[in-house]
Amino acid sequence: MDRILVAEKIAPEGLATLKAVAEVDVRLDLDKAALLDVITGYDALVVRSATKVTAEVIAAGSRLRVIGRAGSGVDNIDVDAATQRGIMVVNAPASNNVAVAELTIGLLISLARQIPQSHSSVEAGKWERSKFMGWEVRGKTLGLIGLGRIGSEVARRARGLEMQVLTYDPVVSFDRATQIGVESVNLEDLLARSDVVSVHVPLVESTRSLFDTNHLAMMKKGAYLINASRGGVVDEEALLAALEAGHLGGAALDVYSSEPPKNSALVNHPRIIKTPHLGASTNEAQAQTGTDVAEGVLAALAGNSPRYAVNAPFVAPEAWHVLEPYIRLGRQMAALCRHLVLEPVRSYEFEYCGELSGVDTQPVRLAILQGLLAETSEQRVTPVNAPLIARERGMRITERTCHEAENYQGLLVIRANTADEQRVFSGTVLRHDPHIIQADNYWVDFVPTGALLFTYHRDRPGMIGRVGMLLGAADVNISGMYVGRQAPRQRAMMVLTLDELPSDTVMEEIRAEPDIDRSYAMVL
Repeated sequence: MDRILVAEKIAPEGLATLKAVAEVDVRLDLDKAALLDVITGYDALVVRSATKVTAEVIAAGSRLRVIGRAGSGVDNIDVDAATQRGIMVVNAPASNNVAVAELTIGLLISLARQIPQSHSSVEAGKWERSKFMGWEVRGKTLGLIGLGRIGSEVARRARGLEMQVLTYDPVVSFDRATQIGVESVNLEDLLARSDVVSVHVPLVESTRSLFDTNHLAMMKKGAYLINASRGGVVDEEALLAALEAGHLGGAALDVYSSEPPKNSALVNHPRIIKTPHLGASTNEAQAQTGTDVAEGVLAALAGNSPRYAVNAPFVAPEAWHVLEPYIRLGRQMAALCRHLVLEPVRSYEFEYCGELSGVDTQPVRLAILQGLLAETSEQRVTPVNAPLIARERGMRITERTCHEAENYQGLLVIRANTADEQRVFSGTVLRHDPHIIQADNYWVDFVPTGALLFTYHRDRPGMIGRVGMLLGAADVNISGMYVGRQAPRQRAMMVLTLDELPSDTVMEEIRAEPDIDRSYAMVL
């Protein structure tokens, strides 16, 4: 059973998910030295934001296969070091989308109506209605820096408040912005036109101190700034100066360059609304965060592709329902190819047809590489390091897409080119289940789950019965049988799905049958 170390508090729902299939130790008292000492015994590590998962920690975790971050940011994890060791890093970026978006709207309304200040005034025994004259958000312009998952949620809610919404996000297409109902503009235009600017970007080198003296000066006079993303995006000294000079009307901050904030002028400024990093602090978000990271960790431990892998391709929600079964299918087809094609392969061809031609197939490609390379290296092969190992091995791979998929909605094809021939494996997805429909040039149709038995044999009467009798005598139950042949009475392939793998003795008896050339048992 896999062992998982949970080093910071996560929601009970997440813990329950982990404990259902793994041995889980919750240790909330670990400092760096203690973490280095115990990490060697675990297959997975789950943290939040406080634990620093450095290269040293990753190197000490000789068994580590996955690191889970219960939240969106991974600033506290050395992702490069994890990638080099083939360790997957998963997070829960979508779990707090609504929570952060709703907090942003709450901060927007609080700025407009001075709700925290008026609350404190009444609490102090005052009644200052004229002092707290506000403004309506309806008809105002909101500028969003970043139109990712959270920015998009904010945009939808702001449009419901009848605001005009602008966005600056170089990665997001004009079509995507139009679909959400916002106008995509450059940064200078957004700052000049917006009554309120809200920040929704990660903290990377290009966004560090993005709101410095120059960019704050570009904002419309009297405008407001909201930051519920990352503290380092806003230069706090420059923000204070802009407020003191009267250029900005106010600001609302949920995040700070250091937390808790040490700048008393920032904390005590009357025109800054401060909250203590509450973006994800809802019961619903915490439960979803715990569940999402737990599911990602378990998927990685099972050798599958988690939906939210930081150091593997991100799959958009609208594409996930198409790609997920093909990711499984690609790994299984590749593993079958590895078992059945024993001579050297000069090159591989991957073909993505039908519904696969309209989505990003990189996750499928990584799954195929993982399936081809698994058990061929002392190094653990994952979707993270599979491309690196493939390059080291000098694997020659070509890819192509085609809109037609014969009689199927989608079709995935792997061609292994040897010195003498081309060996073809193909599969599709039916009712969300992977189906292998061609195995080593033989047309079959089976669901690659559980134990499988393959025989290459001469097509003779009684062959199926002879193999069935050997399995029956060993109390091995057959759940399905599929046969493909090149021509009557010529070479054929039989695929049997079994309840359990046959013993080595049974396999020797099957291979000893005079008309059977080769036989293999495996679990894909």
